[in-house]
Amino acid sequence: MDARTFGRKGEAAAARYYLDRGCRLLAHGYRTRMGELDLVLLEGETVVIAEVKARSETRRGPAAEAVGPAKQRRIVLASRRFLQQSGLAEHPVRFDVVEVTPAEGGGLLVHCIRGAFEV
Repeated sequence: MDARTFGRKGEAAAARYYLDRGCRLLAHGYRTRMGELDLVLLEGETVVIAEVKARSETRRGPAAEAVGPAKQRRIVLASRRFLQQSGLAEHPVRFDVVEVTPAEGGGLLVHCIRGAFEV
């Protein structure tokens, strides 16, 4: 399976993870000039911005390490745009990083790092 296909499967698995926990999906793959938001969800009154990192192999280290300061800045800028356009600017916001890797015996393992970074 190529990286793009695995990435799409990873985003779908991450969305299911949140939906199974009662969140409501507001946007998937929201694009702006500043960057893209993988998943935007509503958990109670909190807007959750989830950056999904899917890796078919772990030789390059934890996927969350790929969300450094520059990537965080792009996510924050894109999220501000989304919040303004959606009328949710007054809601609390949480930034998560979701690692998706293959599970032993098949399937996908989803690991959510809640509040992975702050503004």
